[in-house]
Amino acid sequence: MPLNRSFLFAPGNVARRVEKALTLDADVVIVDLEDSVAVSEKEATRKPVAEALARPRKGRGYVRVNAPSTAFCYGDLVATLHKGVDGVLLPKVESAADLHAIDWLMAALERERGIAEGSIDLMPQIETAAGVQRVDRVLQARNLRPYRATWRVQRVAFGAADYSYELGLSPTLDEPELADARARIVLSSRAAGLENPIDSPWFHFKETDAFARALERSRRGGFQGRLCVHPDQIAPVNRAYLPSEEELARAERIVAAFKEAEARGAAAIQVDGQMIDYPVVHRAQTLIDSMREARKA
Repeated sequence: MPLNRSFLFAPGNVARRVEKALTLDADVVIVDLEDSVAVSEKEATRKPVAEALARPRKGRGYVRVNAPSTAFCYGDLVATLHKGVDGVLLPKVESAADLHAIDWLMAALERERGIAEGSIDLMPQIETAAGVQRVDRVLQARNLRPYRATWRVQRVAFGAADYSYELGLSPTLDEPELADARARIVLSSRAAGLENPIDSPWFHFKETDAFARALERSRRGGFQGRLCVHPDQIAPVNRAYLPSEEELARAERIVAAFKEAEARGAAAIQVDGQMIDYPVVHRAQTLIDSMREARKA
């Protein structure tokens, strides 16, 4: 499974920033047609976005289209989807119907353009009051759809800025005001059988210590990666969503000790003063596997 730690936004109408982003170490570059592009430039920006995502790049390439409720979403998808696009970030998702409509359209475009059906990822962004309130039903869209096809939604992303605006929140640097929404999105994702979600961007560029705390909370809180709005965020994000050397060493001790215990018929042991049983071992093995994937990348 590819790593999903850093998702870097690049405004689709600023060619130099897109070109630079495609050379960086982000796991995914998201070329944006939504918030960073003025309404007057949205239609004209579609062609350069499509062209940018057809060029060679270091990581995967996504396009963020405009929300399903806007007049731009359909045209964005028709103009930008081709074999070089790895995924679509869909903002302001509020219902299973949103996902069904966009998934159906993407499948039709894949068939029409000779792209393997279901190969383009669809990542919903949950960032409104309605989206968070209905997140369980949104993420059950796979089981509610009235048609048969490969399901392309593997994970969702959280958008704290729009969510905070809608609720009238003024989050402090440690963001306790957003803890409930984050926990709800993580829980709903796993209950729906999806991967762990991607966390919201961090906009306080000069608050590096607070950013480090936010990354630690995010990983421990069940997120597997983060949306990034500046190239300087890529390295700390890539480090933060992998286990530390200390965590990795401990995970290896746990797996080795449990394997030896299993051979003796035991399924509950102690390692470093902690009781170890199957859930703890599975978590340790996941950490080891994630580091193996990172070393391949």
